Amino acid sequence: MDNPSPMSRADKLALITPWINPEERITVQFDDQRDINSEVIACTEQLVDVALETTVPHLRQKLSIPLSEIEIAEDPSHYTRDPDMPLQFKRLLLLVKGKRPGIVY
Repeated sequence: MDNPSPMSRADKLALITPWINPEERITVQFDDQRDINSEVIACTEQLVDVALETTVPHLRQKLSIPLSEIEIAEDPSHYTRDPDMPLQFKRLLLLVKGKRPGIVY
């Protein structure tokens, strides 16, 4: 997944779509916060919807992020967790341009 040339939205969609799974987590990084556990809720050719973990247990921050604002990589520091799927020793990493939006409780 590490590719120095810019990816098209269709390429990003193809890489993100297999991660739409409520039992699986990905990693999201913003300019001001790193290594945030997240879940991909949905993805179109325009937006990816994610649910980010917060410091409050069982409360997630739901965001829609434009695909044009993200880069895609692999996170080798985490493994997959869905027991119904084969174990992988890396997971999807979304690098988001900009700061994480504030959380409204």
